[in-house]
Amino acid sequence: MPGNNGTVEARLEPQAELQFDERNPRLLEQLRKNGTGISQEDIIRILWREFAVDEVAMSIAANGYFQHEPLFVTRDDDHLVVVEGNRRLAAVRLLLNSNLRRQLGATDLPRITERVRRGLQEIPVIECQRNAVWEYIGFKHVNGPQAWQPVAKAGYIAWVRNTLKVPLDRIAKQIGDQHSTVRRLYRGLMALEQAEVAGVYDREERWRARFALSHLYTGLDYPSIQKFTGISGEASYSKRRPIPKRKIKEFGELCIWLYGSKTKEQPPIVQRQNPDLRNLAEVLGSRDGLAALRKGLPLQISLDISKGDEQLFREALVAAKQSLQDARGRLITGYEGEPDLLDTAEDIRELAVDTHKAMIKVHDSRRKKRRTG
Repeated sequence: MPGNNGTVEARLEPQAELQFDERNPRLLEQLRKNGTGISQEDIIRILWREFAVDEVAMSIAANGYFQHEPLFVTRDDDHLVVVEGNRRLAAVRLLLNSNLRRQLGATDLPRITERVRRGLQEIPVIECQRNAVWEYIGFKHVNGPQAWQPVAKAGYIAWVRNTLKVPLDRIAKQIGDQHSTVRRLYRGLMALEQAEVAGVYDREERWRARFALSHLYTGLDYPSIQKFTGISGEASYSKRRPIPKRKIKEFGELCIWLYGSKTKEQPPIVQRQNPDLRNLAEVLGSRDGLAALRKGLPLQISLDISKGDEQLFREALVAAKQSLQDARGRLITGYEGEPDLLDTAEDIRELAVDTHKAMIKVHDSRRKKRRTG
């Protein structure tokens, strides 16, 4: 709490009286699955399994608890709930409780000295209102040195925007975001939640265990994907429902292409963000490419269809020239007289001559038609 000189004062509290925060953005996915909440035991299990609590515990075991790193807590129904520092609290609990370590399989953690054990019974906290520390938490975990995963970042931004009613531009300014990350994360999550409410996609149906929100919020930056999903203009960043109703089915299609569907036994066509996401955007900008994709053709084939033979021919010819230039540059040091490579070069020469002759015929024929037309 603020002291007389305007500084924030920490105090010691028994660690046993502190509670984990079930609204921790790291736990949003688990909370969403359960619907009714998660227990304190579930929280420490998730923190240990997924969020590298062992690293924090090893540091505390070796050095004790750093008093200059207080937990931020808020009072909720007469309980002190940790709104910042849940991993540190989990580490303290594990170091103090051998039974808990056995239950969670945290058997590699070191034993602590009696001095460290005494020092962990009470740990420093700063009591505050949850909505009073959003800037600090946002800077630290959205745009700072201890960044959360994108889903957790987006969930926290959405809470600040939708519950605290803080404008996105102010959130971005307060946490030092200079790359529109706040706006993109928010729009991506709001679009996803809109799809789930409309019943056109459920992220629990995704093909892979990890949910890559970055595929979605990055994809929504492409003009062709914006047109496909009906997203338009600056206003789309701050809307709770950025997808027009008339385009919600198309957005569901996009999610399946990005993340797949276990129910439909359809794996995602975006295996890696680069280059698959860029290729998907190009396909969605072509009527023929989109039709091919909807027929279930692979992304690369759909991409070729979207480009058409004229563009593919040009790309192939340019790529062939580049490859030959690379080979020519390595000839002195890379060719030792192997007959098979000489045969390959002869095949290339014949192909080049035949292609050139065919191109001349097409060129002359087109020029003749233009003259007589």
